[in-house]
Amino acid sequence: MTQLSLVRVSKKFGDTKVVDQVSITVEPGKVHVLLGENGAGKSTVIKMMSGIYQPDEGHIEIDGQQVRIPNVDAARKLGIAVIHQELNMVPQLSIMENLFLGNLPSSSGLVNKKEMKRKAKEALKLIQLDEDVSRPMGELGVARQQMVEIAKALMQNASILILDEPTAALTHHECEHLFDIMRDLKAKGVGMVFISHHLDELAKVGDIVTVLRDGQYIDTVPATTPEPELIKLMVGRNIEDQYPRQAQKPGKVLLKVDGLTRQGTMEDVSFEVRAGEVVGMAGLVGAGRTEVIRAIFGADDYDSGSVTVEGKVLPKNSINAAINAGVGLVPEDRRAQGLIAEAAVSENLGLPTMRSTARMGFVDRSGQKKREELTAEKLSIRMAGIDQNAGSLSGGNQQKVVFGKWAMAQVKVLLLDEPTRGVDVGARVEIYELINQVTANGGAVLMASSDLPEVLGMSDRIIVMSNGKVSGSMTAAEANQQKVMALAVSHMDEAAVND
Repeated sequence: MTQLSLVRVSKKFGDTKVVDQVSITVEPGKVHVLLGENGAGKSTVIKMMSGIYQPDEGHIEIDGQQVRIPNVDAARKLGIAVIHQELNMVPQLSIMENLFLGNLPSSSGLVNKKEMKRKAKEALKLIQLDEDVSRPMGELGVARQQMVEIAKALMQNASILILDEPTAALTHHECEHLFDIMRDLKAKGVGMVFISHHLDELAKVGDIVTVLRDGQYIDTVPATTPEPELIKLMVGRNIEDQYPRQAQKPGKVLLKVDGLTRQGTMEDVSFEVRAGEVVGMAGLVGAGRTEVIRAIFGADDYDSGSVTVEGKVLPKNSINAAINAGVGLVPEDRRAQGLIAEAAVSENLGLPTMRSTARMGFVDRSGQKKREELTAEKLSIRMAGIDQNAGSLSGGNQQKVVFGKWAMAQVKVLLLDEPTRGVDVGARVEIYELINQVTANGGAVLMASSDLPEVLGMSDRIIVMSNGKVSGSMTAAEANQQKVMALAVSHMDEAAVND
């Protein structure tokens, strides 16, 4: 099998050296974990491995022989496959068509759709994903889209597999299934690079961990290294509390959801969130959490029920009405739905308040800029400047921008859908502190997350959804992983019987 080595590689963008003299060796049959905060250089390193970038200094070796990898196609021919953090798919095309993008099976110059369909079904079967391969990718949730990306990489029979945050949108069960696949690949001699911000996953599948910080090599340690030591290597300091929830005394009801129903998606969903409270929403992928949050924000319609903010019923399917009522949303897919990637950080931060702060119909540019700069400073957004494109920031800093625009707007109700997906442990703690600020200022937070320790650690109360229904609720003091998971699967058997 194949051994891949980066030998003292460096990469610069403009005057900034983002990777500086880094050496890494990926051995056959082993999982090499890359660990570091957002912006540490991990993504740049794997892009050099996969032909997207070429090193400015140093070189790459395959089985001890120096090679040049000028593009992605060259990497693929060398047996290197990548599952990127930002999904590489065309929403309008089917699952089957996405699986074969750039590699269509053909016969006599014609696409062999029958062969495509057969191989696509085999690929999904490999990862136990039960979906019609003719279904458009855009209709799938982020977790299922991620699983299709994994299937696509596995179809290439790669000898080096690079997985950039593959578990970020997966449930515990789906993660365990992925880890089983990775163990099978290890047994077959496949070498893997694995990036994850979930430190508890590293020892499950990893063999060794290389830590990067600010583009520089820090250390290589066993994957069994205790989490506090890994965190200190990553951030250069100790983090005492990964879930620093500062509980507040609950006040008046700010958000009331009553009987929210949409056929095939959610049924009779009811709950309340009070001022000063974080209510976590747990459940498996497909349980209906995202759909409920989008309906509350007015992004999706519903058949019946109501959403009330501070005693005022919001009209259905109206984002403007929700924002005017003081509701903000940090969506599951921050890049596609939460940011204008091509716009500056300042423009993204100022979007929700542009109209409300206008004077006689004109944008208050001077006032907006002062508020934007103050917000960016408060949130410690790492950037070259307030005019830098938001899409060029690291994942954690992009997420801070999405939080920041609602912080500027001083929302009363903040809806969070996977708020720390793809965010490192240091930035996570900073985001949790932002959540604490919202509740300390009298706001209410509804947080949907697939990260069960996060739900348990940052919630005052927990709502559990299963198959589009609320299957139960409990206080944080009453909750544990076993109780939450039991409720999360409680309506699944019922659904199977009905089917």
